[in-house]
Amino acid sequence: MERCNRLSLLGKIIIFNCKRASATNDCERSELIFSSLAFERENNTFLKAADGAAIISRKRYAHLDIVKCKCAIHVQKRATTACILVTKKSEKGESFQYSLLTLSSSNRLEPCIEFKLPYQIRENVYILHGPTVLWSHASNVFYASLEAGEVRQIPIQVSHSVIGELPLHKEHVFVLGLHNLSDQCSNTQSASQTLGYFVESGQAFDCTMILPHPYICITRCILVLSAEKVDDVLKSAVIVATSNQQLVYFVNGTVKDVCPLPFEKPENIQVVHTGRNGCLFVISFHQGHVCAMWKETFQIASHWSGVSSVHVDDFLGCGTDQMLLVFKDQGITGQHLDTFLLTDLCGISYSHGQDSGAPKTPPPSPENDLLTLRALESRLQSGLTVLQELQREVRVKDRVLQQSVRALTDVVSERETILTQHEQEGLIALWDCDDETKDEALNDKTQDLPAVSSKPQVDKLWHRITEERMVVGVILTTDSSVPVASVSLSILTETGQSSTPAVIQTQSQVFWLPAPSSSSSSSSSAYMFSEPAAKRSKQHNAGRPNNLNTCRLAVTAVTRLTPLLNSGFVKCRVMLHYVQRQDAFALVSNLTPVVLHCGQFALDIHSDFQTQLLKNPDLKKDEVKEDLLSLMAVLDCWVFHIDSPEHSLGDVDSWIQKRVGCKKIEVSPQYLLLNCSGPSALMLLHWHQITPFQGELSVHSSQLQTLQFLDSLLAYLPASCSIQLVREEEEEEEEVEKRKSLGHEETPEPGSVKGLQRCREAFQQDMVRSRMKLSPLLDLG
Repeated sequence: MERCNRLSLLGKIIIFNCKRASATNDCERSELIFSSLAFERENNTFLKAADGAAIISRKRYAHLDIVKCKCAIHVQKRATTACILVTKKSEKGESFQYSLLTLSSSNRLEPCIEFKLPYQIRENVYILHGPTVLWSHASNVFYASLEAGEVRQIPIQVSHSVIGELPLHKEHVFVLGLHNLSDQCSNTQSASQTLGYFVESGQAFDCTMILPHPYICITRCILVLSAEKVDDVLKSAVIVATSNQQLVYFVNGTVKDVCPLPFEKPENIQVVHTGRNGCLFVISFHQGHVCAMWKETFQIASHWSGVSSVHVDDFLGCGTDQMLLVFKDQGITGQHLDTFLLTDLCGISYSHGQDSGAPKTPPPSPENDLLTLRALESRLQSGLTVLQELQREVRVKDRVLQQSVRALTDVVSERETILTQHEQEGLIALWDCDDETKDEALNDKTQDLPAVSSKPQVDKLWHRITEERMVVGVILTTDSSVPVASVSLSILTETGQSSTPAVIQTQSQVFWLPAPSSSSSSSSSAYMFSEPAAKRSKQHNAGRPNNLNTCRLAVTAVTRLTPLLNSGFVKCRVMLHYVQRQDAFALVSNLTPVVLHCGQFALDIHSDFQTQLLKNPDLKKDEVKEDLLSLMAVLDCWVFHIDSPEHSLGDVDSWIQKRVGCKKIEVSPQYLLLNCSGPSALMLLHWHQITPFQGELSVHSSQLQTLQFLDSLLAYLPASCSIQLVREEEEEEEEVEKRKSLGHEETPEPGSVKGLQRCREAFQQDMVRSRMKLSPLLDLG
């Protein structure tokens, strides 16, 4: 794409330009001016929010030029800042003075890095974490950073270099390339190996876990989605745009998916987080071409042409990302955005200027049609379920009215009234209640009074740090007479008194808690959950039939920790979002969205982030309960149904507890903590014995840890056992069918002839299955 002196930061567009101004001593000075633009929904335009200027040179014949603009993390300030690389050419053109300036929070341009080169940097310039400036010249890679203080050359000679960033704790900026080996290795062609180099630590590494050898030469731009080190082995997920007009998805150096690109010469890849609608990859190409691709389906969503620049940020301040496409027909100064398109392809769309800015969407594929039909079918089934509930309620009311009319008729005719049992109608008797207490009578007198507040009561607010993510939790108590649904949390952060709060993208979950009870039983003191995570309903409705007075639930929100710690000390406000209905059978159109402020907390980088649960699972404190909820919110959950027709499963619980590092959590004894080595190996286990021959195992852990645990469990269980993953859409139906089969199936006595014959047939089938396979199949979907 064309060189553009624009970038996006904190939901605003910043435009940079060079200007010559006359000074008082009859000479000219060169200035770098900037303007910050913010989007206004009412006017559908970008308005100026701030501007400023900085004097770069006072020499009359100095030529000032902007080389590159990019946002990067400033290590000393612990925040993402706008970086501008400018160059001043000497009068004779023998040397070039480069200056990297940063834009502070007070809208002032501050010098950051300065260096001089005998040549001019023209292509392959990068501004990365640090900030660090990297460029290539004469088949060598050079860099300058705050820590280095000078221009340095990477000591490893590489060709076809690929430069990018890894989201690791210390080593961020890397350079990949092909390193030529010595000629004595082979008499034919000189061999080469794929080699990587970390700029911060100066360490070389084998980069085959990022990119394999054949893709180094054809890679044009790279984006690292995730990276971590497990036992000193680098694990990564990478998106690469190649010169072969392809977008390739790598996992640990292995190709997982490939998609053809509609244009040639890709230059940049960005990610658009649209919230619940998923993620988009935005690829910029040479000559003003842009395309957007869905991450989940890895298919092209839209493409545009005639684009000057593409920016990804939360321009609307709604908590999710949008992409801003600025088209080429700008004015001479470029101080305004006359033609642009602001969209996320998920319902948000603001355009200004010509109609050519509309997205050119290719025809949907048959797979998209199938997904749309499935979504419509599920919505239709949900609507039918609500309609059936309403019809059931109408039938009950009709029966009550008929019995009331019959009772009145019998009274007038002096006949004996015969009434059915109110328990059969699902009603509460309003007569023959002689044991009514004074408290109940008092409540009956105050039923007609208006409620003081129907909002959920916030009992406690907490936050925890787990690896590189933060969990914020809220304990709520709500009245079952006013049910709530679609419960979620959002986090607003502010780094100072003058800064505006920013919405942090989160993922929310809801956990049911036992209602407060005055019972002194041991179960009331334990921290219990009514059902495992895979058994939760998709729409969290707090009006549950087993809690007639109050319902307690914990709402958690998970977000990335790194953006919050950039400022060192951050204040966070927690907002609760839910939908309130007047009764349990209210229509969807009558739902009212409500926002409730739950409180605020301060996040300090110097705090002790280790949880008490990991230190000592034997503690019985509220803090340990919150640690358990935080772990369940962060870890992925799988529920497996185990069926053993010939052998009892009574020893599965003891086998789990005997594993090395497994401890019972005292605040919730039904959960076991398996801590192998470090937070990344944490595992929460919950074994539920349904019958002596059937049970459910809930595993909260990573996918790799779960597979390893299931492998050892399969080796322990008999060969006749079967393990299947419980899917959410089938869980209720499967549970009903299992209960029906357990209630009506006739089981012969073990010593009878039928029992021996069944065991003999099962043993023969088991022998046949053992010959066909080494171990039972595991259905993971």
